[in-house]
Amino acid sequence: MVTLDGKPVSADDLLPLALLNLGHFTSMRVDADGTIRGLSLHMERLARDCRAVLGADLDTGRVREFVRQGLDGRDLPCVVRVTVYDPSADLGHLADANDPHVLVSVRGAGTMPLAPLRVMSVTYERDLPHVKHVGLLGTLHARRTAQLAGYGDVLFVDRDGCVTEGSTWNVGFVDRDGAVVWPRADVLPGVTMALLQERAEHRVATVTLEEAKGMAAAFATNTSFGVRALAAIDETGLDAGHPVLDRLGETYRSIPGETL
Repeated sequence: MVTLDGKPVSADDLLPLALLNLGHFTSMRVDADGTIRGLSLHMERLARDCRAVLGADLDTGRVREFVRQGLDGRDLPCVVRVTVYDPSADLGHLADANDPHVLVSVRGAGTMPLAPLRVMSVTYERDLPHVKHVGLLGTLHARRTAQLAGYGDVLFVDRDGCVTEGSTWNVGFVDRDGAVVWPRADVLPGVTMALLQERAEHRVATVTLEEAKGMAAAFATNTSFGVRALAAIDETGLDAGHPVLDRLGETYRSIPGETL
């Protein structure tokens, strides 16, 4: 069941979200023990993005309660998505859209780790890259284009030829010396990326597409799957079995979850 502020949602409630696409969200993996890695960071993201999108403060205590209700009776593990928007939003008066409501939806979680991913590079820069907003047309169109070309997903490159992020994930690299490198770019500050950066030695640097293809290994990070190896960027193969990737995966899985 999908709920809005803890109650069953109606089609009328969803119309502003479907037609205007003014809102933001976060997705969280709930493990078998009911805990969530990085829960506090997810709540911080929701509060920060609510100010950016709706200019309003968000009561994250109420969000947690709505998530607990949404998870009641659900099989674990699962992925819960929290979407924040104003159901009264009107296309002609968007300055008045400042009353955040909380939509909670739940889906099954995949098994970790996932198989290595082949990605196609595309020049694309997301709107408001630091906000996890619901405006996904450009992102999903790029992913669809990559999949039609035989790839699993897409890797974004900015107008200067520098790697930024994936469609719904952050990207990191392992250089020829075995060091972890995160791109310095305008990207979504991912929760999984932040958790790994707190615990694994790394550096942040500008990474051109050419430099990315010359790395020893590359990986995607996302709350749904943790750490996922990249097998190739375009036609350039990468070492999906690099030992640093295994260590990063182990590091992530060892992070204790937080309770709602």
